[in-house]
Amino acid sequence: MKTIKSILYILSVVTLVMVASCKSSKKAVRESDSTLKSHAGFFERLEKDAFQFETLSARLKVNLDLPNNSMGSRVDLKMVKDKAFQLSVQPFLGIEVCRILVSTDSIIVLDRMNKRYVAEDLAALKGQTPVEFNFYNLQALFTNHVFLPGKQAILPKDYRLFSLKQDDGNAEVKVRDALGIIYQFSVDKENKLTETYIQEKTEKYSVRWMYTNFRVVDKQIFPMNMQVQALMEGKRKGGMEINYNKIELDKPVDFDFSIPSKYTRITFNQIVKSLTRSKK
Repeated sequence: MKTIKSILYILSVVTLVMVASCKSSKKAVRESDSTLKSHAGFFERLEKDAFQFETLSARLKVNLDLPNNSMGSRVDLKMVKDKAFQLSVQPFLGIEVCRILVSTDSIIVLDRMNKRYVAEDLAALKGQTPVEFNFYNLQALFTNHVFLPGKQAILPKDYRLFSLKQDDGNAEVKVRDALGIIYQFSVDKENKLTETYIQEKTEKYSVRWMYTNFRVVDKQIFPMNMQVQALMEGKRKGGMEINYNKIELDKPVDFDFSIPSKYTRITFNQIVKSLTRSKK
């Protein structure tokens, strides 16, 4: 089904530009005390105003814009912070056609229309994509957080790894990892993250993730609209608009991911290759 293939295509392109390597960040460069103080102040303010949750449930409206193909689908999101999140794709009448579960160490995809599934340890994906996959970085994209590639959180000792430019209250922070991948974050005067841009060294793959329509959710500010652009070799290969609705925080979340015995197992790499061929 085109809906499943299109959603998995966008997610696979996003996956291709994430990093999960223990050697992902560059060695710190000696900086002046004033520079380090400026960095510390900025990140402390950013963390103070960042969206906080332990569990998150939401109903999403996802609109896909691909070459010669546009569509929309309801997607139910369940997330347990720093552990796992689940996406249930329901393009019509609440009927689930695809379910995706991503945890800190694995990814499972159920394709109910074609009765097939993917179940991979993230460690097993090394070497199958140009860069590696990191759960925490993807979680940050969906929840409007600045992140350090390959790490679970940004610690005070990590502040110096970022370059910081501030102009009239707006800020741009940038970090380049050991593989040459650039991560650039734009922050406005109210300490809201408005855009994350990721580009790998050869410039073959890049993702622009933009945040708008900030609203109050449980006394916190959250972007109800996210615009995602996936680019390959400098050309826009697809886009995805995510509209959040019915967000609930810190309520019990259960994941159901039993795999029917009649489903055929395929690999994540097979899905990526088939989608890439079908979306030229």
